[in-house]
Amino acid sequence: MKLIISASIACFFAACSGNQKPVDLTEAKTAGSKKYEIGCITEKALSSYAQLPGQLNPFNEVNLFPKVNGFVKQIFVDRGSQVRKGQLLITLEAPEMESQLQAANSRYLQAQETANASKEKYTRLKQAAAEPGSVSPLDLDNAISRMKADIAIANAEKSNVESVRTVSGYLHIYAPFDGMIVQRNVSPGALVAPGKSTDQPMLVLQDIRRLRLEVAIPENYVDKVDLKQPVTFTFNAMPGIQHTAKISRLANTLGNMRSEAIEIDVINKDGQLKPGMYGEVKIPMLSGAKSLVVPNSAIVRSTEMEYIIVVKNGKAKLVDIKEGLANKNATEVFGNLAANDQIIQNASDDIKEGDLIK
Repeated sequence: MKLIISASIACFFAACSGNQKPVDLTEAKTAGSKKYEIGCITEKALSSYAQLPGQLNPFNEVNLFPKVNGFVKQIFVDRGSQVRKGQLLITLEAPEMESQLQAANSRYLQAQETANASKEKYTRLKQAAAEPGSVSPLDLDNAISRMKADIAIANAEKSNVESVRTVSGYLHIYAPFDGMIVQRNVSPGALVAPGKSTDQPMLVLQDIRRLRLEVAIPENYVDKVDLKQPVTFTFNAMPGIQHTAKISRLANTLGNMRSEAIEIDVINKDGQLKPGMYGEVKIPMLSGAKSLVVPNSAIVRSTEMEYIIVVKNGKAKLVDIKEGLANKNATEVFGNLAANDQIIQNASDDIKEGDLIK
């Protein structure tokens, strides 16, 4: 047993004192390191058009609210009804409004009679004053003052009658333009009141004979759109049917999404187009406009930023960018860049600012 233990110890020390060399882990790490493919930013002419999404909106749209409190008496239209400008849509009833009109009429008639009496009195005094000494000048002055005051009161009551009559006219709801009723939210007998834009309207009227195709142009393209060239567009609900029109108007300001809204008027001859439809719009670009293009793999997207990695003096530099047009292989970029700048084509977020690039 002692011989076996002694032999084992001898073998252990022999192995430790042998000619084996330590493993070089540096070479293995270097052999497995990732090689970066270096490329250059190219400058190319923009595509002749930019394909952007668009949405159809009604040319005119209005939410119809009552101007006075009342109950719905009659509704002459429903969802889908075609209406003409000035057509009666809804009548309301408010009994207190009729009482107010009658009271105003009574006050006006009374004031008018008083004004007529004052005028008649003044006329008689004036005739009597033709005889010297029969009427004092003071009585004549008082008579003319009273007549003018009574006439003024009568005119005020007349204006009040017109005002009440105008308010009573609000019990009739008319169409402000030709169009179609797309929503009806009340029924006869419902109590309605003047509301805010956030409240539910009685009716929603849209003019769909002509529609507005609204497209948001990204900030980087607003100065490159060719306003003189026609625009072509197709709708997702009607594939294969291509339409052509010209840009009708533009907002001349950037919205919350850093884009400018443009509108294209679309004539809806057969009524097949509906507000809310989405389409693909080809916006023509000015010829000769150039932009910087990089491979798609060169763009790094994170939750904090979107950037490409530029190689300067053998070191990595992260440059913020904004994307433009893109295809399967390349993307148009905007940022603090120049043509022929060296970039890493197979970039990733593992590369940090200032890393050595070989």
